[in-house]
Amino acid sequence: MEEPATREFEMSLSDGASDDEDMPLTLPAGGSEAGSIRKQGCDPFALTQRSKLQHRRARINQQINKEMRMRAGAENLFRATTNNKVKETVAMELSFVNSNLQLLKEELEELNSNMEAYQTDSETVNVPMIPLGLKETKEVDFTVTIQDFICEHYGEDSALYEQEIKELMELRQAMRTPSRNQAGLELLMEYYNQLYYLDQRFFPAHRNLGVHFHWYDSLTGVPSCQRALAFEKGSVLFNIAALYTQIGARQDRSAAAGIDRAVDAFQRAAGAFNYLKENFSNAPSLDMSGPSLCMLVRLMIAQVQECVFERVTLTTQDATHFTSQLRLAQEAARVSDVYLLVQQSMTQPLMKDYVPFSWASMVQVKSEHFRALSHYYAAVALCDHMLSAEEEEEEEEGGDNEEEAEKTFLQFYVNVPAGDVPLSQVLQDPEKRRKLGKAHLRRAVIRHEEAMRVHSLCKILRKMDILQDVLSLTHKRSLDKYSELDREDDFDETAEAPEIQSHTNQKPDITPPNFSTVQVTDIFQRLGPLSVFCARARWGPVRVICLQRREGGLGLTLRGDSPVLVAGVVPGGCAEEAGLREGDYIVAVDGQDCKWAKHGEVVHMLKSCSDRGVEISVVTLHSHDTQVERRAIMLSHVGDKENARQRLLGGAKGQSSASLLNWNRKKKREGGGGVTKRLGSTFSLSFGSIRDTEAMY
Repeated sequence: MEEPATREFEMSLSDGASDDEDMPLTLPAGGSEAGSIRKQGCDPFALTQRSKLQHRRARINQQINKEMRMRAGAENLFRATTNNKVKETVAMELSFVNSNLQLLKEELEELNSNMEAYQTDSETVNVPMIPLGLKETKEVDFTVTIQDFICEHYGEDSALYEQEIKELMELRQAMRTPSRNQAGLELLMEYYNQLYYLDQRFFPAHRNLGVHFHWYDSLTGVPSCQRALAFEKGSVLFNIAALYTQIGARQDRSAAAGIDRAVDAFQRAAGAFNYLKENFSNAPSLDMSGPSLCMLVRLMIAQVQECVFERVTLTTQDATHFTSQLRLAQEAARVSDVYLLVQQSMTQPLMKDYVPFSWASMVQVKSEHFRALSHYYAAVALCDHMLSAEEEEEEEEGGDNEEEAEKTFLQFYVNVPAGDVPLSQVLQDPEKRRKLGKAHLRRAVIRHEEAMRVHSLCKILRKMDILQDVLSLTHKRSLDKYSELDREDDFDETAEAPEIQSHTNQKPDITPPNFSTVQVTDIFQRLGPLSVFCARARWGPVRVICLQRREGGLGLTLRGDSPVLVAGVVPGGCAEEAGLREGDYIVAVDGQDCKWAKHGEVVHMLKSCSDRGVEISVVTLHSHDTQVERRAIMLSHVGDKENARQRLLGGAKGQSSASLLNWNRKKKREGGGGVTKRLGSTFSLSFGSIRDTEAMY
């Protein structure tokens, strides 16, 4: 395991934004259109609530890194020394360092548990959602590594690519501070998609370039460092998911439109976390481990279910409608069930000491709170739906009859204890309905009190006024309803209410990431088409060949586009005598770059040569993998390959850009077909699947 480097001062990854809107910081893009395209991140120096929070987080991460390095040095000294006095001194120092680390981690946990900075400013009283902070990262300097690789591997002058390297580094710098909106998501997605090209261009499978990627655990601040580009990809994908959680938490859920936006954001967060879980293994940091991602997926699904319940509450037209109240009760029970699953995930051995105590407490509070609400709405349905004969006739004319109500009620409970009065008789007897409603209210009050007890045990939750207001209001409402139903002549012991069958009319979806939503152009496209000029292929040095046209022509056969392939040379012809070989790629004609040139353009340049002849620059491909060579030759025949690559990158939903996750990818069996995806985004096509016309010149 590599030892983490010293933590440098850095600004926020996720929280350099204001309470209402993120404050953009623009950086000019490089390339041929420098200044016309601008990369946007948040202004890290804006003194807003979220940025102050992140500045403190950065400082704590720096101190944690320092203490961990001190502890590593002390442990090495303790193992190496044989002097007992030195051992005692080192043991005391270790104890002091461990105490400091514990205090720092507790302080960081409190910051990560600060949910109010991410909530909406709406005055509506809603239970707060749990957002996730973004992973922080150190700056990475690609300059020397990429320049060396361009000189060594591509045989070109690296000074010609300074602008492209600058653009790449500015894009990475901007994505460290994404705004908390769609623009921030697009910025992260743009960098994520750009990593596909970076991987193909500069990261060969058989060697390591030595670029170190430093990322910090989103919850504990523990640093991780790897040289694998896949670690960078996975961390960016994690931040995309985390940013969706922040966007979902900030929505105003007092209206249906805001609820729908929150549902969409949380479902996309669940999809991104799930995609990460299915495509990665042996993660270097705990936040991207399998158990953690499983817990996060469940948490997002639970928050979607909570939003669904809020939408049903908003759209319920008649507050005293019997079946509507029963559906509300079942929806609330469903929310309680899914939060119970999240709570079980958080109590697993690996997660128990990792998840912030405030998160575990909030999840338990919500499970109890929504279970209480389910019993409350059941009581309302039973006790407030007492119609006279005239009202029943009016209700039947409106489309709701007693048969429908009875059918819904018979399916309302998980099971009914033997010996109890049949449910069909309960609906016909107002007194039995009152007693059953009272039993539900009794359970509701007990659950409310348990939620308030758990809430009171967590210091961080006690500071959340809005949560305190929600719990107090619902508890008081249940108590008032219980008092309303309680009678002085009630001498019978209140029966135990049956367990409510949870049910939902909208099951949450896990929306996989769609990488095609943000189209990007390869920053280093001047190196040539990716089908040939990639890190996984190798070729000989560029050869300059002078051709003099004779009566029989130049004596060569060309095929394909971008780059054009020398498919054959005429024996004894001009091309063969000059040293041209079958399989060479033409990269320049008379000094004019033609890696991207079409077949007809190269032919035109060759035919336009003067009497003195023409100079062509060629390279010969030598690949370690014959499939890579065949792929390069075959794909060289296909026009508009980069657009085809984009379609592959963003094709099937949830499967696009799967090649970006090569870091300890979980092996998957792939089916046959005309085009198959291979490790490292290598595509192999059957040799006879493409037919091209060849022409002799």
